[in-house]
Amino acid sequence: MFTGIIQAVGQIHSIEPRGPDARYVIGTGKLDMSDVKIGDSIACQGVCLTVTKSGTDYYAADVSGETLSRTTFGKMNTGLAVNLEKSVTPASLLGGHIVSGHIDGTGKVISRETDGRSEKFVIETPIRLAKYIAEKGSICIDGISLTVNGITDNQFDLNIVPHTLQVTTMGNLKVGSKVNLEVDIIARYLERLMPA
Repeated sequence: MFTGIIQAVGQIHSIEPRGPDARYVIGTGKLDMSDVKIGDSIACQGVCLTVTKSGTDYYAADVSGETLSRTTFGKMNTGLAVNLEKSVTPASLLGGHIVSGHIDGTGKVISRETDGRSEKFVIETPIRLAKYIAEKGSICIDGISLTVNGITDNQFDLNIVPHTLQVTTMGNLKVGSKVNLEVDIIARYLERLMPA
């Protein structure tokens, strides 16, 4: 489990295809790796990955064909900046919202414009996910816990403050950029519990 509060921006060091899967080596930037063990989870661009090897400034993880096809991982290249967050512990502060690291689909940046000191983004989501997104609700984009300003059909907008633009990869997004989306976990489970 994660909070959507990014702890560091890292970089994709290498991608090694392994049949339908791939092994990624991710440079961890300023992320403290001193307590990371094999088998731990680290979210990369919002995707929960299991550490298979690690050092003081990197970790390796196997990425399944399923993940490659349902997230932006299938289109990543070496050198790409990525958001990183270690999984929560009982002592962690829950500063964002409950995030599983299980991506529901990808969205696309439709527009980006300056709005005061922040940047207003409009994101297009697959129609099947739009029903889980609510005005003033939580959404996770590339691993970042964010608040939805409003939603119209299958597009939603949000304002990103200067701090978030500086300490995450949001500042790198342009019109047409693809992003990983994880809808609020509570909305997903509520639908499952509702009678048909």
